[in-house]
Amino acid sequence: MSNAPVTARLAEFCRSIRYEQVPAETMEVARQCLLDWLGVTIAGSSEPLAEMLRDEVLEEGGNAQATLIGSGHQVTAKQAALVNGSASHALDYDDVNLAMSGHPSVPIWPALLALAEWRGGSGRDVLTAFVAGYEMECRVGMLVMPSHYSTGFHSTGTLGTFAAAAACAHLLRFDQEQWGRTLGIAGAQAAGLKSMFGTMCKPLHAGKAAANGIFAALMAERGFTSNPEVLETAQGFAATQSSAANVERALAGLGEHFAVRDTLFKYHAACYGTHETIEGVLRLKHANSLTTADLAGIDLVVPQGHLAMCNIQQPTTGLEGKFSLRFTAALAFVDGETSDAAFTDDRVHQPRLTEVRDRVTITPQEGDWERGTGVTLRTTDGRTFSDHVNLNIPASDVSLQRERLEAKFRGLASPVIGSTAAETIVREVEEFDHRPSVERIVEAGSRSAAGVA
Repeated sequence: MSNAPVTARLAEFCRSIRYEQVPAETMEVARQCLLDWLGVTIAGSSEPLAEMLRDEVLEEGGNAQATLIGSGHQVTAKQAALVNGSASHALDYDDVNLAMSGHPSVPIWPALLALAEWRGGSGRDVLTAFVAGYEMECRVGMLVMPSHYSTGFHSTGTLGTFAAAAACAHLLRFDQEQWGRTLGIAGAQAAGLKSMFGTMCKPLHAGKAAANGIFAALMAERGFTSNPEVLETAQGFAATQSSAANVERALAGLGEHFAVRDTLFKYHAACYGTHETIEGVLRLKHANSLTTADLAGIDLVVPQGHLAMCNIQQPTTGLEGKFSLRFTAALAFVDGETSDAAFTDDRVHQPRLTEVRDRVTITPQEGDWERGTGVTLRTTDGRTFSDHVNLNIPASDVSLQRERLEAKFRGLASPVIGSTAAETIVREVEEFDHRPSVERIVEAGSRSAAGVA
């Protein structure tokens, strides 16, 4: 890497980001990220893994600094970041960005909201800090990808730690030296393994990234030392977690385009690598009025990288089903329902689904996500219907995207906190730029504790 000062350059740029310089459309996508994160967190707060973590931190105890979304318990800011971050990734229904090959919002919002609730921060402050943390996350991703991910690191946990730390550093208005220390402390903690996909540890990566990020900022504030050249130094993050670091890509065009604008949102509660398969199967089935009796087989041609991410051949739990191309293809064809309620332990063993699952073939193709997925349905009378689906292009119409996300949010949040609180959150997110604090959003997201309808 020729010792290029990547850490300092990225810190300097992200530190300088101001609300006024972020395009209105980009800031609207940032608000959409917040709404989507709140929806998946509220719904995920009742998942077993979130309940286990909540029980652990409540037993641990600590100063009441921040709120657990969905339950209303008051805990420390780091505890809130851990539990809320894990809950928000529990359903694997949260947003995606290909620059970091992972889920960008789930490590940032839990740390940022917990810190803002404790230390203060206006809606504008928090949104701008989110944009800064998101930019850091994707720029570090551009530095170490694609080898970082293909080696087996879960970037939501690794890059997400830098993102959460940067967002907190921005909210706390750190100077350049404090930013350097913060990022060094973050790098010392960044972790996450793809071998944990299909288990509770995958969402734990998001929670740990959020908690470690806020911890990094708080310790840097105290003067805790670290190597401020963590990204580029010998035996640093890039040297140990990437085989081909790309400095030019990481630094190119700073300020010309913010990574937040490229957010991809999920409308199926499964690994994003399965979404093109799901969409292709649904389109072909409905366009040609096919039934299970008509189906001879489903053939998928997917990017090579999907085989190391969502290719569990015979899932045994609902969580594993979210990481199975074969099962999600069967689910889309047989039931057409891909909300979180569809991914149960019973469902992955249902004969009508396993029978179709076993008719699915998968062929890898060279190239990464940008190639999209080929889907072919073969019928018992010899017909074939094919489609090619590419979901890697950000939405051009952010207003339409908001409508879809509001519908998704209501479906996730209303059963937990009630429709009144859900509508309050929709309104509060829309007006978040004008709010003096995060209090209203946090309070509305925690009303289930009081049983509010």
